[in-house]
Amino acid sequence: MRALEPRLFPYIWRYSKVAQLRICAVVLASLPFYFASLDLPKRIVNDAITGKAYAHGEATAPFLELTVEWPAFLGGGKTHLFEGFQLDRFELLLSLSTLFLSLVLINGAFKFWINLQKGILGERMLRRLRFQLFSLMLRFSPETQREVKSSETATIIRDEVEPIGSFIGDAIVVPVFLGTQAATALAFIMMQNIWLGIAAGGMVAVQMTVIPRLRREIIRLSRQRQIASRALAGRVAEVLDGLQAVTLNDTGRWERAEIGGRLYRLYDLRLRIYRRKFAVKYLNNLLAQVTPFLFYAIGGYFALKGQLDIGQLVAVLAAYRDLPPPLKELIDWDQQRLDVEVKYETVAAHFGPQRLLPAEHESERAAPRLGGPLRLEGLQLRDPQGGSLIEVGDAEVRLPGQVALVPPGAIAQEFVRVLAGLQSPPGGTVRIGEHDLSTLPRRDHARRIAYAGVQPVLFPGTLRDNVLYGLRVHPLRTKSLDLSKARINEAVKTGNPCDSVEDPWIDFKRLGVRDADELDERLLDLLGRLDLGDELYRFGLGALSSVAHDTPVGQRMIAAREHLREHFAQKGLADLVIPFARGHYNEQATVGENLLFGVPRDPTLTDPRRLAGVPLFRDALEKVKLLDELDRMGVAIASNLKDIFADVPPGHPLFRRFSLITPDALPDYLRRLARLPDDGRLSETDSVAFLALALAYVEPRMRFGLLDETLAKRMVGARAVVQGFMHGDDGCDVESYDPNRINPRSTVLDNLLFGRIDTARMHGEALIQKEARAVFREFDLERPIQRRGLEKEVGNRGQLLAERVRVRVGLARAILREPEILVVDRVDEHLERGVDTLLDVTETALPRASLVASLSPESDPARFPARLPIQSADRSAEARLRAAAE
Repeated sequence: MRALEPRLFPYIWRYSKVAQLRICAVVLASLPFYFASLDLPKRIVNDAITGKAYAHGEATAPFLELTVEWPAFLGGGKTHLFEGFQLDRFELLLSLSTLFLSLVLINGAFKFWINLQKGILGERMLRRLRFQLFSLMLRFSPETQREVKSSETATIIRDEVEPIGSFIGDAIVVPVFLGTQAATALAFIMMQNIWLGIAAGGMVAVQMTVIPRLRREIIRLSRQRQIASRALAGRVAEVLDGLQAVTLNDTGRWERAEIGGRLYRLYDLRLRIYRRKFAVKYLNNLLAQVTPFLFYAIGGYFALKGQLDIGQLVAVLAAYRDLPPPLKELIDWDQQRLDVEVKYETVAAHFGPQRLLPAEHESERAAPRLGGPLRLEGLQLRDPQGGSLIEVGDAEVRLPGQVALVPPGAIAQEFVRVLAGLQSPPGGTVRIGEHDLSTLPRRDHARRIAYAGVQPVLFPGTLRDNVLYGLRVHPLRTKSLDLSKARINEAVKTGNPCDSVEDPWIDFKRLGVRDADELDERLLDLLGRLDLGDELYRFGLGALSSVAHDTPVGQRMIAAREHLREHFAQKGLADLVIPFARGHYNEQATVGENLLFGVPRDPTLTDPRRLAGVPLFRDALEKVKLLDELDRMGVAIASNLKDIFADVPPGHPLFRRFSLITPDALPDYLRRLARLPDDGRLSETDSVAFLALALAYVEPRMRFGLLDETLAKRMVGARAVVQGFMHGDDGCDVESYDPNRINPRSTVLDNLLFGRIDTARMHGEALIQKEARAVFREFDLERPIQRRGLEKEVGNRGQLLAERVRVRVGLARAILREPEILVVDRVDEHLERGVDTLLDVTETALPRASLVASLSPESDPARFPARLPIQSADRSAEARLRAAAE
């Protein structure tokens, strides 16, 4: 992907000249029809209304007569191509009016097609431009990646190019379309009367020269505002990224003052723009109204003198009616052009060639092997703590091998970043074999050298998606891509790829596996060696079940469910699991879950606040006489919470203990409690709010004493009615608990236990999961549960995972790519056995690869077969030689 052209119009012409010329050709083809629509009012007034065509007493006059008058140098004379139709006065009026209406429709159709094509062209070019900017962003050099703020770049691609794309469709077509229309109208006026034409042309000249000059200051101010807006977005992102520091230091007031100053600057710039903008608009409107005055005065004078007939004056006024709009739009287009050119040049500078790595052609060829040894020649590194240059000098180590960088510390960390291509050294060369890393193509570098650090980049998605991310390098072409023909055509026209994320991207054959199932097994083995088996097991138990009861795994789950009951009874743990029984209330489940005795198939209805508002559910509670009683329970819960949280700040752990309510929702409930009617009858909105609290209530956890045995029995008796109401065509179906089936809406743990763990018992949950795991292994279920754990969502930047899990996921991703050299930075401090685990895993998973490691200060580099000294060159040569020889 080449860099952007520095100027806007060369960019437009390069990528859209064919489409622009095609639209301009249609514009030119529309001009004869436009001219005819200007001339026709004169004929209607003169020939039909005033009767000029019947001035000599004729009963009829020709309509649609076609005659060619030859100039004198061609012999003169007339040639009649069509005699036309002879019509009386009324018929002529009606025919000319109908023709005028037809021309209006034809001109409207031309405008519709031209505007539609402009819009399509603009959207295509906007899509092309955004994709080009995104592609250029992927080529940012390591230095640019540290310098550029992500929020600014995202704002440019999302927002700032929007007006550029909209303008591209108008860039050439609008001046041609509006200019030719204005020129046609002006030429028509001059053909009627030269003086009126000169007056109109003079006003046009003033408008087209004075107004744009006055608008230059507006463009300058708009550019300042664009830069200030971008800086505001960057500053907001900085504060958001450093929000912890703001909270810890209580500097919120200072930050608000700083942002307030920036917002005032934006306000002031916008105010200055408005003042000049509306002053220019006032002047433009004044000039536009002066011309009709001249037409009425001068045209009326010539009409009184008999030098201009009424039809011509009417036609001139009608033509001038069409003159100001295109002129105004041309002036607006010129202002938009200046504004968009500034925006484009600013964007082009942000993605300038000096910020980019050299362009590389897409290729599916195998990257060349780097070989060995690893040599440093006059290497300089920048001290990350002080910024000063450190002379590392020359060193060499054999590859392949397992190499530790000594001594551990900041300089070693800088070197692994250079080796991984995350930054460039200030001076010197790093060579691997015959390859200079500074000139090695980025594609070859990425495929031969993998990097894992303590701050891995994880994208929103599943854990499996993030581990496999490094394998999605290029799609495996199939005979039928998952793209429609129209989508492929649009991709070609806009310079976008024809690749689809639905195509196969992972080469199972290269990895030595047959299909996705075998790849999952390989992932589980690798993650298990990285001591993530327990986490995957825990993630899997908390995930929704994805197997059907009639599959082999489903049958084993049902069998394990029955065996678990016997196993817990033998171990004396039966009372720790409260089973789902149709005739009994489950104390560890919520009131809502007990009423439904299942899980709604609509996942949004698992939220009590949504379920409380479902009309069918409320009707069912009304039928069994439970709605008012549960409303009163909700009021009692709110009253208890009011007392508990009376003097509790928003971040207090009590809010997690009583998860029925959030700090944001508490004021709303306090207002509802304050306006409770004396008779206890709640409005529907209040009923929904308080019912939501009751549906989320679990007596053993909250201990408010609001659920007695009688009420529990009534809820159990209401289950059939509630399920009957909820089943139907309203999207409220409930997946019932059935001891002989797998409930796909419940978690794996709920399905296996077919009940809930009694959380009131100390360490009960850990004890049950430990005993259950032995049974799951017996029924060959541990692996399927861990595979389900691969579906765990990691959240934005992996925030849903613990730090040690994130680091290991990043390491697994690097290992799975099977690089020639694996570069790691302090990952050993996040592994169970540190360096031992790191060496064991790489020896097993990458037996022919090299490992270059920057270790944590607590780790012993002596465990590595080779060490590479990365330190200041002012140390003695003897010490360096001794370190290299060890």
